Amino acid sequence: MHPPTPFWDGVLRRLGQDISAFTLDAWVACLGVEERPEGLLLRCPTPFHRDRVRDRYLKAIQLHANEAAGKPMKVELGLGAGRAVAARDVAPPRPSAPPSVAAPAPAQASTRDTKPAASRATLPFSFDGFVVGRGNALAREACLALARDRQPGLNPLYLAAASGLGKTHLARATAREAHHGRRARAIYESAETFTGHFMAAIRGKTMPAFKRRYREQCDLLVLEDVQFLSSKKATQLELFHTLVHLSDAGASVLLTGDRLPRDIDGLDPRLQSQITAGLVAEIEPPDAAVRRRILRAKAAAGGVHVPEECLNLLVDAVRGNVRDLEGALIQLVATASLLKRSIDRELTRAALHKLSPLPDAARPLDPQAVIETVATFFGTTHAAMATRSRRRDALLPRQLAMYFCRRYSDAPLAVIARCFDRDHPAVSNAVKSIERRILERAPLRYQVEELAKRLDKLREQR
Repeated sequence: MHPPTPFWDGVLRRLGQDISAFTLDAWVACLGVEERPEGLLLRCPTPFHRDRVRDRYLKAIQLHANEAAGKPMKVELGLGAGRAVAARDVAPPRPSAPPSVAAPAPAQASTRDTKPAASRATLPFSFDGFVVGRGNALAREACLALARDRQPGLNPLYLAAASGLGKTHLARATAREAHHGRRARAIYESAETFTGHFMAAIRGKTMPAFKRRYREQCDLLVLEDVQFLSSKKATQLELFHTLVHLSDAGASVLLTGDRLPRDIDGLDPRLQSQITAGLVAEIEPPDAAVRRRILRAKAAAGGVHVPEECLNLLVDAVRGNVRDLEGALIQLVATASLLKRSIDRELTRAALHKLSPLPDAARPLDPQAVIETVATFFGTTHAAMATRSRRRDALLPRQLAMYFCRRYSDAPLAVIARCFDRDHPAVSNAVKSIERRILERAPLRYQVEELAKRLDKLREQR
């Protein structure tokens, strides 16, 4: 099998504009590739993997291969060893490295160039794909309102968040939403790119064209990583005047940074004041409930089933940013695929151990504390849940209490069963029933997430 070539890497980059980075890494980038005169032979590690690629991604691969080659290409799927390290062999678009949306350089800008800048960008993120929680709800709603021009008072909007918490997702989603709406002339790029264009305009004596592009031909400016401008006085001054001009013209501005404006060293006071004249929204690290929803959404997007107990291990072990969560999930899925094993508790613990030592076991709760929390949630009592009734108002709380006792306590099945005057098989059956129905019933899933949030909070207080 031949090593990957620039042509195949180009196909992967094109495909990365249509599907998530996780899906690309888990299902496509790990394929072995042989380039032939008439097309490509892609080797999949397992028959299941081959069938999934054929059903979900083959048409898109075919389309992008044709575009990259400039002629029809034949793409076939076969079996064989895939690439050993999928996530590191290719460089799909990463949220932390936003592309420049401007095809022409500032020196070549034309006053008649009305093609929206955002249409030339790689903007694969949307508001629908953003998992909302308590720590990011304000930022998400503010970005959506800015994109739809609903609340002028938000302008400019500044998102402050550490790396990997979703500010780039929201920034790209804002540019995309604005492009698809009425406000087509959107510029999306990093502060580093803005600086590069500014310096090129000075050297090339094309400042009038630069100013037309950013001030007259822009309805929405999305500028990422403002902290890059620290101590760059000339660029900061130009950005300040640009923001003032856009504000006076009724255009919108979204800025992002890895810290609050007041904490950026070397930031000009005038620019800081202009940035904070609108709304500053911080994005906080996701809590356990949000981490669980993120993992479930990313697994579903990749067509992967992660058992609930494995999902719980990931949630408890990875408490950093969204990128850390995605990396752990990719590690788990790639390990299962390459070893041709199903995802289970043992494999999950092994995959997590490769990334970082597992944290000390989360503080177990006493089964009685778990039962009382579930009873309070449903407005019932421990005694009512322990009856032999099969009525839904007794059965569901009882099964959920057993499920959470198994998950949040270290008590054996027999001990949990005695809390409900049952034998241990009843607990095992309840856990399996809840895990199966979580996948099938959204209302139950919301109840489980809310209870998990309460129990996580209780565990943290201990």
